[in-house]
Amino acid sequence: MALVVICGQPCSGKSTAALCLAEALKESGSNQTVRVIDETSFHLDRNQSYANMPAEKNLRGVLRSEVDRSVSKDSTIIVDSLNSIKGYRYELWCLARAAGIRYCVLYCDADETHCRKWNEERREKGEDAYDDDIFEDLVRRFETPDRRNRWDSPLFELWPHREGIVGSSAAIVDAISYLTKKVDSKTRDVKTLQPTIATQNTRFSEANSLYELDRATQEVTNAIVEAQSQALGGPLNGVFVGQGLPPINISRSVGLPELRRLRRTFIKLTGQTSLSGRPPPSDADSAKRMFVDYLNRELENA
Repeated sequence: MALVVICGQPCSGKSTAALCLAEALKESGSNQTVRVIDETSFHLDRNQSYANMPAEKNLRGVLRSEVDRSVSKDSTIIVDSLNSIKGYRYELWCLARAAGIRYCVLYCDADETHCRKWNEERREKGEDAYDDDIFEDLVRRFETPDRRNRWDSPLFELWPHREGIVGSSAAIVDAISYLTKKVDSKTRDVKTLQPTIATQNTRFSEANSLYELDRATQEVTNAIVEAQSQALGGPLNGVFVGQGLPPINISRSVGLPELRRLRRTFIKLTGQTSLSGRPPPSDADSAKRMFVDYLNRELENA
């Protein structure tokens, strides 16, 4: 149905806005499933999650993966996080496009002074608050959304320090209208993102290749274990895993832990070459041939 990205400085009212939007959507009578994805859903501490760049990158990866699994044409997903990096908002926009759903950004536009004050008030109340150094770093690196960017459009702006955050706030009312409005051939103000052929093929081929790779390498591993078991520790003249495929040359006993390690390394290396532009194996026989060649090289050099 839709993906809504909540965006704003730390302590700018994003979680309150996400809750108001979710409640308003449920009360709109649109019969859609509404879900909020945020850091607390995964029991992540905000200071630990933003303590350094690797931790922050891991947080974004966790949220993005959950969004990728959750988006559908039957539900509205609200991403309640800083979403402060425009490149990350673009990634979320790509997920919405691949799913063929609506997309919008709800921006809590609060100045630094008010955000800093609200953070201090939370700390005084014993509520979750950002450490001062982390807060200042996040404020400094925040990239304001721009409605001229497709991944920041449509953009609905809230001003929490002026008008508060309630279900009747203009930005929330406008967002609800956009998310629930029925679309027909005459509709011009509501846009449902359309997946491109490249996006659809990429998502399918990646999943299909991963399945084929996992299955093929497991079959080869099982064949080696079975052949060694039948040989009762004796020498092997080669293990054949399929018609038209080269034999696996084994001159010594290879334990299951070593085979599993080689299999994991091969899958990892294959994934890296796919990311660099080389096509992954498209069928089981191609995957088996690549794995057999890899095993023969590694076992010969061992």
